[in-house]
Amino acid sequence: MEAERRLSLRIREGDCAVLKRGDVFKAVPVLRQRKIIFEKQGFYLDNAIGHVYGTTFEVTSDGNLQPKQQVEETTTETKEAGTDNRNIVDDGKSQKLTHDDIKALKDKGIKGQEIVQQLIENSTTFRDKTEFAQDKYIKKKKKKYEAVITIVKPSTRILSTMYYAREPGKIIHLRYDTLAQMLTLGNVRAGNKMVVMETCAGLVLGAVMERMGGYGSIIQMYPGGGPVRAATSCFGFPKPFFNNLHEFPLSKVDSLLCGALSVETLPSESEDTALTEEEMNGLVDEKQTSVQGTEEESSAETAMEIIQTEEQETIDINAEDAEFKENKEKENKENVREKQRKQWERRKKLTETAALLREKNADGLLVASKFHPTPLLLSLLEFVAPSRPFVVYCQYKEPLLECYTKLRERGGVVNLKLSETWLRSYQVLPDRSHPKLTMSGGGGYLLSGITVVLDKGKSDSSNLEALKMEEPSSKRCKVQDLCC
Repeated sequence: MEAERRLSLRIREGDCAVLKRGDVFKAVPVLRQRKIIFEKQGFYLDNAIGHVYGTTFEVTSDGNLQPKQQVEETTTETKEAGTDNRNIVDDGKSQKLTHDDIKALKDKGIKGQEIVQQLIENSTTFRDKTEFAQDKYIKKKKKKYEAVITIVKPSTRILSTMYYAREPGKIIHLRYDTLAQMLTLGNVRAGNKMVVMETCAGLVLGAVMERMGGYGSIIQMYPGGGPVRAATSCFGFPKPFFNNLHEFPLSKVDSLLCGALSVETLPSESEDTALTEEEMNGLVDEKQTSVQGTEEESSAETAMEIIQTEEQETIDINAEDAEFKENKEKENKENVREKQRKQWERRKKLTETAALLREKNADGLLVASKFHPTPLLLSLLEFVAPSRPFVVYCQYKEPLLECYTKLRERGGVVNLKLSETWLRSYQVLPDRSHPKLTMSGGGGYLLSGITVVLDKGKSDSSNLEALKMEEPSSKRCKVQDLCC
C-alpha cells in the first residue's frame, strides 16, 4: 500500500498530468515520443517520467525537459532604485537590445534567466524605477523569456480552475468555489450512495468520485445516447474507482417510476446484423455479376486460343471471391457476437442500476445541468431517502426561483435556500496586499435543501388550493363538486 502511494506521487507513462505555467493550466496524457504544444512551445515529456509531481522543468532548445536548478537570485544589481516613476517616459527607446539581438541570444542557446539579466543591464530606465516597479519588470520578462513549466497532479481544484479559465461554456460556467459549495452542501463523503445529474463534461462527477475515494456508489443520470466523461478521465482515477460507478438514462426515469421499465427497449443489434448480411450478399452478387459480364464480353471478342487462359483466370477469380466471401462471413459473425456481448452487458448494467434506484435510499442528489432544473429535480427527488441533502446548480437564478416555488407547493423538503457565491482574489505581497483589480462577475446560483417524508394529504390539499387560486370561479364550483 505504501509502495503504491509512493508510485502515485511520481509521474508515470500513461498518467494524465496537468501542465502549469503561471496561471495557465493544460491537462495532457504522459506518453513517450509525443510532442506537446503548450503556451506556443513544443516539447516532449519523456524526461519527466519518474520525477515527483510538482517538479519544475526547463524546456531546452531541442524540445526536451530538464529539472530546473534552484539558484539563489542575486540582488546586487537591483539594489539601486528610484523614489518614484514620475520622470520615466515610455518612448520605446529605453531598451538597447533589439528584437534581432534577443533572437540571436536565443539561437545561441542562452537560457531565459541570462536573457532577462541582459535586458536589465541594457535598460536605461531600470535603475530609476521604484523597487516595486523593478520587481514587476523582472516578473514580466521572466514570464516572457523563461521557458519553465511545472507538472502537477490533477485534482478537483486544478481541473475546475483550468476548465473555468479555458472552456467555461463546457462546464456551464461552474466556478471552482461554487463546486466546492456543492460538495459541502451535498454532504459528499466516502460510503455514500449519490445520484449525480450533470452536463459539465464529467467535472462534477469527477469531483464526487475524488471526494468519495472509491468507497460507496454513484449513479450518474445522463441525457442522450451516453454519458460524457471527458473531464472525469483527466483525474486519472484507478480502475477500482469505476467499479461502483453506475449510469442510467434520463429518458427511462419516468418508466422506472411508473414500474414499466423494460430493458428490451434498448436498441437491438439484430436489425443492424440483418442489414450487414444483406449488404454483404449484395456485394458478392455484384462481384459475381461483374465477373460473369466480363467473361462474356471477353469471350465474344477474343480468339479461341485465349479462351482456355481466360477460363483459368475465371476459376482463380471465383476462388478468390469464395475466399473473400468466407472471410467476410467470419468477420461479420465476430462483429455480431461482439455487438451482442456489448448489448447484453449494457442491459445487465441497466438492470443493476434500476434495482439500485428502486430502493429509493440515495444519500444525496447533485444536479448541474443545462436543462431546466424543475422537472429534473422533481423526478430525481423520488430516489432520495428522507433527511438527505440535495443541491441544484444553475447559471441563472430565474429557473431556480421557479424550482423553489414548485418545491414549496409540493412539500417534502425543508431548509430550502437559494444562494449565490461571491469570490474575490487578493494579492498578498509585502507592503502591497490588496484585492485584485479583476474578478469574476458571478459564479452561478445554488438551490439546496433537505428531503423529508412527503405528506400526501397535505400535498393534495395544497395542490387544490393552488388550483383554486388559478382557476376562475365557474370552474372552482365544478372542482369542489368533484371533490365532494
